[in-house]
Amino acid sequence: MADNSDKYPIKKMCKVLKVCESGYYRWFKNKNKLSKRQILSVEIKEIISEHPDNYNYGIERIITALSLKNISVSKGTVYRSMRESGFIHKRRIPHGITKADTETQDKENLLKRDFTSKEPFTKLLTDITEIQCLNGKLYVSPILDCFSGEIISLEMRDNMKKELCTDTVKNACGRYNFKGAVLHSDRGCQYTSEAFRKELKGKGIIQSLSGTGRCYDNCRMESFFATLKKEKLYRLPTYKMPMAEVKSIIFRYIYGYYNTKRINSFNSGGLPPAIYRKQFELKAKEKLAA
Repeated sequence: MADNSDKYPIKKMCKVLKVCESGYYRWFKNKNKLSKRQILSVEIKEIISEHPDNYNYGIERIITALSLKNISVSKGTVYRSMRESGFIHKRRIPHGITKADTETQDKENLLKRDFTSKEPFTKLLTDITEIQCLNGKLYVSPILDCFSGEIISLEMRDNMKKELCTDTVKNACGRYNFKGAVLHSDRGCQYTSEAFRKELKGKGIIQSLSGTGRCYDNCRMESFFATLKKEKLYRLPTYKMPMAEVKSIIFRYIYGYYNTKRINSFNSGGLPPAIYRKQFELKAKEKLAA
């Protein structure tokens, strides 16, 4: 029987390449369609483009964001897709700056590295970190609520005197009731000062202190500082920027994004801290009214 493959270029090509014609036509039909990995990449890029600071999302937060869109996918697949799209970032670790007051009598660590809380404003964390600006160092003092991860108070100054810490507490107590709450910090001289202890006592707040040289005793607070620096400050030449501008950037990041929009892996459903707290308070009110 005569070979008619010359009359049919596709058939001849398949014969030379040693592939079946059905396989070729299947490939040709689907060649312009997006693969599952490509579709996933599009979804990830859409999530990241929702807010400028979403560019810092890691694998876990992307998985949570995808689940909110009813997209279920493995961690490995998300990692490969993010790596191919250039969304995997190198980790940078900040260093603490407060010094332990060795003369201060040792106090009990009330939290004992348990940073979970069933209700808002019962377990609080605080610390100080520094940012180099054009006109000097900026010292940032927040208070974090263990219940939701929300930053509920923030003071920023060009020094790290005890007033920075006492005013952080005053700021928080001006907005919320913390009577009976535990406030945990390291043993920096600001936190062991008479003025700071007096401020806590006057507000009915119980003090808890980390062990000397034990950074893990306040690791959730350190984790927030790492997030702030990795996601925002390390991407900016803060050392070339005026302190007032850096203050504004930090304030907007925390209150305009971190508390209200950023997926938080500590919270059920990845809810942002302030949203998670408000939902809890709403449910509590509904329960009382029932």
